[in-house]
Amino acid sequence: MTWPEEGRRWCLSKKPIGEEIGYKKASVYLFVGLLMVVLVSSAKFDDLYQTSWAFDHVQYDGDTLKLNLDNYSGAGFASKSKYLFGKVSIQIKLVGGDSAGTVTAFYMSSDGPNHNEFDFEFLGNTTGEPYLVQTNVYVNGVGNREQRLDLWFDPTKEFHTYSLLWNQRQVVFLVDETPIRVHTNLEHKGIPFPKDQAMGVYSSIWNADDWATQGGRVKTDWSHAPFIASYKGFDIDACECPASVAGADNAKKCSSSAEKRFWWDEPTLSELNVHQSHQLMWVRANHLIYDYCTDTSRFPAIPTECVHHRH
Repeated sequence: MTWPEEGRRWCLSKKPIGEEIGYKKASVYLFVGLLMVVLVSSAKFDDLYQTSWAFDHVQYDGDTLKLNLDNYSGAGFASKSKYLFGKVSIQIKLVGGDSAGTVTAFYMSSDGPNHNEFDFEFLGNTTGEPYLVQTNVYVNGVGNREQRLDLWFDPTKEFHTYSLLWNQRQVVFLVDETPIRVHTNLEHKGIPFPKDQAMGVYSSIWNADDWATQGGRVKTDWSHAPFIASYKGFDIDACECPASVAGADNAKKCSSSAEKRFWWDEPTLSELNVHQSHQLMWVRANHLIYDYCTDTSRFPAIPTECVHHRH
């Protein structure tokens, strides 16, 4: 993927099934009585994050942070700490109107050429056309695991919550607590899984009109600038990892043992429950528009993880 130069260091119709009567809400991630470690959840930007580039394109409006994109620059922010396992959430209201050519990204990433990364990328579109959400997973520096979907709501009208849940068994991408993607640990099949590199949390807005909208055919209309993405509800409930600590030591520190138990290691979070599995099936059936696993033009041989993944 192509990132803006100033941010390169930081950027390597139908009712959802969750509304069906009789199901419990799928928010099962808080396990009362288990050890919560290191970092307390917060709703304040300054407690968890700092602006990472283009400070003059960042605005504060009460509890809301706004990133601006114009024909001079985009903007971005990064977490003050890195984390290994847990859950990261943020509420975003995306650029309204004609947002073609723009990308708003929310992601976790470690450092270095063999980094791990979990991406939400929100691809702008012309007025009246739906936003597309592209997700991707990098493991040991290898990505090319894109999926794209549209949403069952207009993400420019209200704030919606986007989350990443990460433990030693799975990575779950969630939208308003509905799972839209699961990346499962298949190490027993010889497939690497991201579990030993602490990751920062990042977000940015930038111009990507060479590919973002209809394959780059629709360019950014700068007469509509500034393009503004708004944020609030900053929440991190995860294991904080000091930069001075080695990866193996962080993995040990953030994993459950006989002496300590972490909520993300509970058996109930080792896979989706029945309700969440139904939600994911509904999303894939009604909103998934691209999956690298079925793109035979890119991958004549089906990627190994696609053979074994249930979702």
